[in-house]
Amino acid sequence: MNKVTIVAYHYVRDLKFSRYPQIKGLDTVFFKEQIVFFKKNYNIITMEQLIDSIDKNKALPDKSLLLTFDDAYIDHFTQVFPILVENKIQGSFFPPAKAIRDHTLLEVNKIHHILASNTEAAYIKYEIFMLMDEYRNEFGLKSNEFYYDLLAIADRFDTADVIFIKRLLQRGLPEKLRNRITNKLFEKFIGLPETVFSRELYMTIDQIKMMYKAGMHIGSHGFDHYWLDSLPYIEQEHEITKSLEFLKQIGVDISNWTMCYPYGGYNQLTINLLKKYNCKLALTVDLGIAEVSTENRYILPRLDTNDLPKDRYAALNEWYQEA
Repeated sequence: MNKVTIVAYHYVRDLKFSRYPQIKGLDTVFFKEQIVFFKKNYNIITMEQLIDSIDKNKALPDKSLLLTFDDAYIDHFTQVFPILVENKIQGSFFPPAKAIRDHTLLEVNKIHHILASNTEAAYIKYEIFMLMDEYRNEFGLKSNEFYYDLLAIADRFDTADVIFIKRLLQRGLPEKLRNRITNKLFEKFIGLPETVFSRELYMTIDQIKMMYKAGMHIGSHGFDHYWLDSLPYIEQEHEITKSLEFLKQIGVDISNWTMCYPYGGYNQLTINLLKKYNCKLALTVDLGIAEVSTENRYILPRLDTNDLPKDRYAALNEWYQEA
C-alpha cells in the first residue's frame, strides 16, 4: 500500500521581528532547515502524484512526503512560497474563502492573536469569566467552573488554561455568545479594526492566483471555516459549493479539487457531499502517516511540523521509521 507523510503548517514567519512573536508558529529559519532535512531523507511529492496514486493506482516513491499549508496567511506568500520555488517543491495551500474574499477574520485567528498579545492566559480566562457572568442569564449559562472542568484539558502543545480558552471560544458556548466575547477580547487586547487586521494577516486573491500559476496546489478549506460536522447537510453543502466558487475564481482545475477540513471537523454527511461533488481527497488533523487507498481518500491524517525535525542534521525519528 502507498504511504505518504503529510505535513501541516500554519504560521511560518520571522517570529522575533513579527508583530506577535508569541504566536504559535514556525520560525522561517527552522522552516528552511526542515526543507533541507526533508530533501535529504524523503521524496517530496506533488498533490497530483497523490491523486494519481489513488485514482490510477500509481506507485508513490518510498518515503513520500507532501507539504500542506492551512489558512492562506500572508506568511505563506512572503516566507514560504519563495523557499518552495527555490527548492522546486510544490506546496498545497488551503485558503478560507470568505476571510480572503471579504477581508474578515476567522474567529480562530482572533483567538490565536488574543493569546499571543503578551497577556497571561490566566488573565484572559479571568476576562472571559467576567463576560460570562454578564451574559449568564441571557444565554442560560452554567457556572464558570462547569465549563472549565469540562474543557481545560492540557494537550501536547498547550496548557490547560490555553486549551480552555480555545475550546470555549471555538465550540463550548453558543455561536452568538462566542462571537460576542471574542470580539470584545479582540478589541481589548488587539485594538485594530477587523478589516485592517485581515488585510495584514491573509494573502490576497491575486497572490493566491500567482502561486497557483507557479505550480502550487490550491484546495478548499470551506467558505466560512465552520466545523463541518456541526452543520446539517444543507449548510455543509453550502460551505462546499461556495468554496468551489472561490476556487473557480482563482482559476483552479475543479476536476482535481481537494479538501482540508476546517478544524479537522467532518462526518459521514461531509464525505457523502465530497463524493457528490467529485472531490479527489480530503485531509484531517488526525495524527499519523497516511496509508493511501480509495477507501480512506477522505480521511487522510497528517503530522504537525513540530512532529518532525527542524534541523538538517537531526536524527531520524519514529515517524520516519513508520513512513
